[in-house]
Parts: sequence; C-alpha cells; structure tokens
Amino acid sequence: MGDTTADTAANLGSNTNRREELRAVLLDVGGVLLVPDPVRVGEVTASHGGTDDTESLIRAHFGAICAADDGTALDWRRYDHELLVRAGVPEDRIDAGAEAVAAAYTRQNVWDHPLPDAATGLAALTKTGLRLGIVSNSDGTVEQTLRDVQLCQVGSGPGVPVEVLIDSEVVGVAKPDPAIFGFALDAMGLRADQAIYVGDTRTFDVAGARAAGLHPVHVDPYSYCPQRDDHEHVTGVAELAARLDGAGSDQRELL
Repeated sequence: MGDTTADTAANLGSNTNRREELRAVLLDVGGVLLVPDPVRVGEVTASHGGTDDTESLIRAHFGAICAADDGTALDWRRYDHELLVRAGVPEDRIDAGAEAVAAAYTRQNVWDHPLPDAATGLAALTKTGLRLGIVSNSDGTVEQTLRDVQLCQVGSGPGVPVEVLIDSEVVGVAKPDPAIFGFALDAMGLRADQAIYVGDTRTFDVAGARAAGLHPVHVDPYSYCPQRDDHEHVTGVAELAARLDGAGSDQRELL
C-alpha cells in the first residue's frame, strides 16, 4: 500500500477542511462486505470456457469494477465484459458470456458471498469504539442478506450490531446522490465531518461521500484504482480497523 500505519491514520483524518473528532464508520456492502457468489458466477464463466476458481473470480470482480468505473459513471456492460476477460473466457465467447452474466445478475441477487475479511474486520471495527452504520445501493434485500450470512444487523442478532442500515430502494435515493448519507447521519445524530465512508467505487462511493461531506475510503484489495493519490485506499475492512486501532488514543482526532 505504500503507507505506514501512522501515515494512513493521519491521512484518514486529513481533508481540505479541518475536521472534528471521528465518531463513526459508515460502510457500503457490495465490494466491502459482500461480492457476487463465485459459485453462481463460476457456473457462467466455466460454461463459456473460463475459470470457476473462487479466488480468481473475486479478483476478476474487483478488476472489472475498476475498469468499468471512470469516477463519474460505472458502465455495467463493460463490467460484464471485463469480468469474463479476467476470468479467462476465450475472446470468441465473450459476447455470449456477457449476456449470460447479465442475466444471472438480474435473475436473482448474487451479491451474497462474504469477503474473507468481512466478519473479522467488522468485529475489529467494533473494538475501536467507533459507531457503525451501513449505506448501500441495493434492491430492498440487503438488510436480510446481511443477517442471513451472519455479518451484521441493526440490534441483536447473529452478526455484528450496527446502528443503522440504509438501503437505497427503501429510502428512494441512491449513491452518488449525497442525500442518501443524510439518512444514516440523521439517525445517528452525527454531522458528516464526524464519519468516514468506506466503499469500493469511485463513482458511487468516493464521489458520493465527498459530495455529502464525508471522508471517503476506497476498498481496493488488488491496488487497481488509478487514482492512488486522490483518496485513501485499504485492502478491506480488517486493514481499516487495524489502521484505526493503530492510531491509539488519537483515533478520535483523525477527522
């Protein structure tokens, strides 16, 4: 990553405006806690001559997201194409495979595979003493999905408790519209400058969070993002928790 823990902690608290103390971490779901199920995706890629290896497909997903995301829009058709290329599908089968991928993604919610560090990362974040919330572009099902995979929920349950869970379908506004973050901040009684937002895209998450006044942190486990000097990057929530915890007694003065 190129940063020391101390440097990253300092960077997480820097911005053009001097910030008050950090009190909360708001998290995206897709690409931060969950990714498309590699078993179901692998059925498509393997049937078109590509790999069905879980690790390879997770890497392919992050590479495809980055390739399709120019910071102002995310081209889902390009995502489908890039996913297949990175999964090793032969060129002459890419077009047919892309149609199959698009159909698989729209036929049912495939975003239900926890990332390897999701559970441990969430648990570690709770130990930093920071308050947690979820803000996700979804279809109205993200709350139940997170509970089903036992990652987190509002209140008591099988996963880590979070204070608020905002689903774009439920509230009627989606990232990068900054208004979606207001639902979480209002429910938690916080100002934007008291929270960081952790997401996996430049278009929806970095730009959206900045527009809302939150400090963005980009989950980029394979260092694909071309804007390394523009915003903070972490490999996942476990690394974020370690860096925040590594700030020690100063963690509440990061922002």
